[in-house]
Amino acid sequence: MRKLFYASIAVCVAFFILSCGTGKKLQLAEGQIQECNSRNTELTKNIDQLNSQVASLTSQNKQGASEFAQYRQQCENMQAKYKNASDVLKEQENILKQIEEKLETALADLKGRGLSVNYKRGLLFVSMEDQLLFKSGSSKIDKQGTEALAKISEVMNDYPDVKVIVVGNTDDKLFKTGSDNWTLSTERANGVVRALRDVYNVDAARLTSAGRGRFDPVADNSTEEGRAKNRRIDIIFNPDMDKLWDSIEL
Repeated sequence: MRKLFYASIAVCVAFFILSCGTGKKLQLAEGQIQECNSRNTELTKNIDQLNSQVASLTSQNKQGASEFAQYRQQCENMQAKYKNASDVLKEQENILKQIEEKLETALADLKGRGLSVNYKRGLLFVSMEDQLLFKSGSSKIDKQGTEALAKISEVMNDYPDVKVIVVGNTDDKLFKTGSDNWTLSTERANGVVRALRDVYNVDAARLTSAGRGRFDPVADNSTEEGRAKNRRIDIIFNPDMDKLWDSIEL
């Protein structure tokens, strides 16, 4: 009986010891589970934040791609406008060069007599000293002037889209009659424009007249030769700017 009693006690003690060991393991396991759950919660939060960042970056990338596409389209449009404008300018330059060649031929007999034809700054200038067109101090065109204008207008009418500005210029000497140089330069330019319109049938819508008086000299006014060069009419052939702007609008 005593042996049985002691055996029962031993079994109980062993069971208690085993129970205590299992409980500690269980507590340890529960702690590890809680730690894992905590880490899982933290990782889930981090994943959510990363997903939010990815969504934000994706949205920014789409916006950037859209802005880049718009910018590229604008660049292509500007490139097309630049090409159109360049093509028109080249075409207008070729037209003015053609006019220059025709005028050089038509006015060859007047070279050396106070007339010159020059292409500069994208414009074509026909400059005539006043002795070719007017008597001293007068705005009335004489016979020699009408002959020169006849040759110029013939070329002019071959290119109806080219605009023309007629500019009168004088030296710095004042007139005894009291009329100032600016008035005379304007009246002379107006006289040339009227002759082109009324005698040589140049479309008046193409013509502009202006007077600059003594304020655009091409030579020294201190010499007679210089003053003679400054007393002149400039007939300026201009590119068709309407066509240029139309090309840019397109």
